[in-house]
Amino acid sequence: MKARIAVIAGDGIGPEVTAEAVGVLRAVAQRHGHEFELPEAAFGGIAIDQCGDPLPQATLELCLAADAVLLGAIGGPKWSAPTAPVRPEQGLLRLRRELGVYANLRPVSVHPALLDASTLKREILEGVDLVFVRELTGGIYFGAKTRSSTEATDLCSYTVAEVERIVRVAARLARTRRRKLASIDKANVLETSRLWREVTERVMRAEFPDVQLEHLLVDSAAMHLIRRPRDFDVAVTENMFGDILTDEASMLAGSLGLLPSASLGDGRRGLYEPIHGSAPDIAGKGVANPFGAILSTALLLRHSLGLEAEALAVEAAVSAVIAAGLRTPDLAAHGERAASTREAGAAVLGQLGA
Repeated sequence: MKARIAVIAGDGIGPEVTAEAVGVLRAVAQRHGHEFELPEAAFGGIAIDQCGDPLPQATLELCLAADAVLLGAIGGPKWSAPTAPVRPEQGLLRLRRELGVYANLRPVSVHPALLDASTLKREILEGVDLVFVRELTGGIYFGAKTRSSTEATDLCSYTVAEVERIVRVAARLARTRRRKLASIDKANVLETSRLWREVTERVMRAEFPDVQLEHLLVDSAAMHLIRRPRDFDVAVTENMFGDILTDEASMLAGSLGLLPSASLGDGRRGLYEPIHGSAPDIAGKGVANPFGAILSTALLLRHSLGLEAEALAVEAAVSAVIAAGLRTPDLAAHGERAASTREAGAAVLGQLGA
């Protein structure tokens, strides 16, 4: 297979973890006889420094012409001052919209070797395997905004069509798993959530009667993620709730650095990135966990390129490295030697036979 994968490493630890992910893609291509073109472009804060725009036109054109996009992380305090005229996150929101990727898949599973890495008890974590489907191009992040010296507003809005399409993505996914879907909203307070619940009920009743539907208020869902995480299979929710809840869910696995994500639309092209941020406090120190970025390449291979065997091989390689005891600083116990970003990436390459 020939494929063009746009690489936009971004800011902070983004270039470090992305370098390990790119190494894995190159190894997969070599081992399985594929040709992956991996052009790079500036994005985020570094692009603001270079040309004043977090999403330069050349970067956007590269992403639109690619089969998939691999992203590291963006942002940092350098570009986050209250008076900053432009921020890296504006580029990310625009990129998601331009690519048409409205469904963000965030799988969360707990590796048996990392049951003690979380602050939760083992008996709570054993067998946890869930996927969040977060609506990505609507809601309060994209609504009209106002700001004066005395008040600020952010408009949250959803259309029926936006809710229908994200619920269908989540329900189809649930059909491939345990046929359970939790829809998370705040329907006791918010009109957008009341619409969300009504549309979800209608779509599920008419099109997915074989999938068990549960409605949860977002505050209750946050509690149950810690109390009974094994009960979740697929969870679907709106943009801001999904952003917050998936960071909480990452603690089930032991570290934010472990979790990948795939942002998908109606076509095969997707945007793939670890869910962590740019972590400027550890940037350049070689201690970032690259597993979330590497596992994002597995999602890329699966969803955009249709290479299921190769995706499974990458996931198995990461699992084997963790099972063998390698720990980056975010996972290492007190006094335990921690592996560097490069050492962790090299260990995955070793498992892949590279």
